[in-house]
Amino acid sequence: MSNYAKPEAALNQAEALINVGQKQDALQVLHDLITSKRHRAWQKILEKIMFKYVELCVDMRRGKFAKDGLIQYRIVCQQVNVTSLEEVIKHFMHLSTEKAEQARNQAQALEEALDVDDLEADKRPEDLMLSYVSGEKGKDRSDRELVTPWFKFLWETYRTVLEILRNNSKLEALYAMTAHRAFQFCKQYKRTTEFRRLCEIIRNHLMNLNKYRDQRDRPDLSAPESLQLYLDTRFEQLKIATDLQLWQEAFYSIEDIYGLMCMVKKTPKPSLLVVYYAKLTEIFWISSSHLYHAYAWFKLFTLQKTYNKNLSLKDLQLIASSVVLAALLVLPYDHTHGASHLELENAKERNSRMANLIGFELDPKLENREMLSRSALLSELVAKGVLSCATQEVKDLYHLLEHEFFPLDLASKVQPLLAKISKLGGKLGSASSVPEVQLSRYVPALEKLVILRLLQQVSQVYQIMKIESLSQMIPFFDFKVVEKISVDAVKYNFMAMKVDHMRGVVLFGNLGLESDGLRDHLAVLAESLNKVRAMIYPPANKASKLGELLPGLGETVDKEHKRLLARKSIIEKRKEEHERQLIEMEREEESRRLKQQKITEEAEQKRLAAEYEQRKSQRILREIEERELEEAQALLEEAEKRSKKKGGKKPILEGEKVTKQTLMERALTEQLRERQEMEKKLQKLAKTMDYLERAKREEAAPLIEASFQRRLVEEKVLHEREQQLETELSRQRHDGDLKEKNRLSRMLDNKEKFQERVLNRRKAEFDRRRVEREERINQIIQARKQEREAMRKKIYYVRCEEERLKKLREEEEARKWEEAEKRRKEEAERKAKLDEIAEKQRQRERELEEKEKLRREALLGRPADVPAKPFELPARASEPGTAAPAAAAAAPSAGKYVPKFLRERTEGSGQPPPTQPDRWVGGRRTEGFGQAPPESDRWSRRTEGTAPVSESDRWGSNGRPDDRAAPPSDRWRSGGSSRPSWSSSRNPPR
Repeated sequence: MSNYAKPEAALNQAEALINVGQKQDALQVLHDLITSKRHRAWQKILEKIMFKYVELCVDMRRGKFAKDGLIQYRIVCQQVNVTSLEEVIKHFMHLSTEKAEQARNQAQALEEALDVDDLEADKRPEDLMLSYVSGEKGKDRSDRELVTPWFKFLWETYRTVLEILRNNSKLEALYAMTAHRAFQFCKQYKRTTEFRRLCEIIRNHLMNLNKYRDQRDRPDLSAPESLQLYLDTRFEQLKIATDLQLWQEAFYSIEDIYGLMCMVKKTPKPSLLVVYYAKLTEIFWISSSHLYHAYAWFKLFTLQKTYNKNLSLKDLQLIASSVVLAALLVLPYDHTHGASHLELENAKERNSRMANLIGFELDPKLENREMLSRSALLSELVAKGVLSCATQEVKDLYHLLEHEFFPLDLASKVQPLLAKISKLGGKLGSASSVPEVQLSRYVPALEKLVILRLLQQVSQVYQIMKIESLSQMIPFFDFKVVEKISVDAVKYNFMAMKVDHMRGVVLFGNLGLESDGLRDHLAVLAESLNKVRAMIYPPANKASKLGELLPGLGETVDKEHKRLLARKSIIEKRKEEHERQLIEMEREEESRRLKQQKITEEAEQKRLAAEYEQRKSQRILREIEERELEEAQALLEEAEKRSKKKGGKKPILEGEKVTKQTLMERALTEQLRERQEMEKKLQKLAKTMDYLERAKREEAAPLIEASFQRRLVEEKVLHEREQQLETELSRQRHDGDLKEKNRLSRMLDNKEKFQERVLNRRKAEFDRRRVEREERINQIIQARKQEREAMRKKIYYVRCEEERLKKLREEEEARKWEEAEKRRKEEAERKAKLDEIAEKQRQRERELEEKEKLRREALLGRPADVPAKPFELPARASEPGTAAPAAAAAAPSAGKYVPKFLRERTEGSGQPPPTQPDRWVGGRRTEGFGQAPPESDRWSRRTEGTAPVSESDRWGSNGRPDDRAAPPSDRWRSGGSSRPSWSSSRNPPR
């Protein structure tokens, strides 16, 4: 332990030891001084001591001493002067870096010197054995022994500084700078192991910061400056991880950045977000997460288009093309098909983490698991206009793969587009935050997608195809690669396909018929039918001799078996109950023991805490007393020095008790007295200086005036001299200009000739170009006139053709209308003739009926002047369709055959039997006519007292007979009882 009363003494002692070569002793002296409790008040001399201390630690590569000293110095100056700690740490890192650079410059081969897997590991056994066996060390081993220790010490320096500054809110910038320098160290010397440890250290610091955020002097992440420093550190970590190709650490860095953003609920600057999503695209591409790679590109495109106003059109096209291609190469089938429950849960958790990183919040429920998908992304790209910003080759490729159907020509159409796309890309402009875009890396995945689309389309057209034909359709890969791709597609239920190498063919199936539900339906049906058959027709049981001999043996065995089972279950239950009681007793005993142990531990902790608090309070009081005693001693010495300089008496009497308060009061009194004396002296000196200055000015006034007059005379003479000199120089320049003019006037004619020749040549060139321009304009005008003339002729021809076609249509319609009108008139005339013939026939039948009636009456002896009942209304007899059918129904025709049952019915009722009308009327046969007297009678009775139906009502508006407009008696005119064969059709016979 140091016994130095003043830090200067320890520093002098350490310098003396250094001069004699005892650096270890000097380091120990300074270490004892720094860790001493006597020197806990910060002084300027302590900073100088720390500079010397870290220099010794660096020279001797003592990292543990440096760490202890910096921790103690942080305690001293944390609340007083934290800037001093910052300067010491910067000096410490500067010395370590300088020493490491010197060692590296001395080594000839840096790669061999740094060929160590772990800077924190000790020497390997083979190195120790080689060093003992070989007599002379080679150059490689000498370089290793020279360079590697210094780089180990530099790495230890970075770790020490980060550990010291991890919880210091006042030195956040220094913490960030140290982390950046450590990252650059790992990048420069390709130290992947140290980089992983450094990332873990920084991650643990942040976790502890969030865990103990209520403690004093902790950084506040809600402050914008602190958050920006931490984000910059994580982004630098992300960049170095991608440069070193440590993709797992890069993913962890992305999660750290996302955690910071979620912690403070604040979005970083767009420039940082662009770097964030650019690195995400690389990470997802390396991990083959093509869907999230495409979403990251989409986010990056949105950021660039929204916030980067200086982005060129070419760069925007490249970024948009990358987005579309990244979305296209996502496989169109689900990889979770047929996966187990554990795999699905792991995939859901992984997808949720990656979706959160790109700014999507996925619902963990099963039904919302497929929110991020290939189809949704492509629809969003089309809706947001990303596809319209892409290059033409990418647009054509998108339409071929997503909207066209070319089973046989798809590969041949896509191949030239992929060749063009592979040549696109390169470094982007300075306005873009993305360094470069290479579209060629998407070509292999796009070729696999083309194969999948081709197989899918071919499976929809063909059921079987030769392997040779299929290989000719796919120029990208051999059939082995195609078969491997198809295996994955069939595995994940994208299509149904089988390869028969013996026959050399490929068989395509239907997914709907080969699903899991229909695959075994025949086997299931057979099993069900077998069960039903066994139930309907049970098999006959063979008679057993044992059953005949012992009919009750089965029941006895069953009862015995049940009894044994019951006994066994009772025994098992008793064993379980006994074991449960033992376990319960052990558990209670263990709980009592743990409870007693916990009480004892709590009492011990309370006792230790009380003792610690007591020791801490005693230590604080002791330190306060020591500090006050030291300050009083310093004030006493200062007062003694001041009194000795003034030659006065000692301010402190012998034997008097010296306290800090007494010394401070006396010091203040002494300072007040000295200040008053100094003010009096200053007043006296000011009065003296005032009198002296006034006397000086009174004496200097006439001297200044005389000097001013002399200066006026001298300046006037100087002005006249300069004026004469200027006049002489002007005259000389004028004479020289006249001589130059006379010399150049001889060449005036040549100049004019040259000028005229140049003007003439330019004029001729101008005239020639003007004539050519007028001719070209005239040609363009003539071409446009011809084009307009051709267009006018074409329009005229089209208009004339339309008018001709319109006229032809009108003539055709008029012709058709005339034919229809003519046909309608002919039909009317024919109808009238038929009606006239029918009327004559009815008249003839009435006459015949009248004669037959008179004959019958004459035979029966009735008087001839009594009219029949149907003729009571003579006024209705003239109406067509009413009287004639009634007369025909009342009087049967003469000479007609009447069936026996009709005669009997007529004789019984006293009415004449109905007659069967002759189907031959007027010497020709009316085919299809039937008997309808009853209908005629009903209609005649129904229509009595109503107006007759007109001819226009019987015929429709289109010249066709309307069955609904006329009664049955008017529809059929053939004797009132027969129906023509053309009545079922709409058009009458021609």
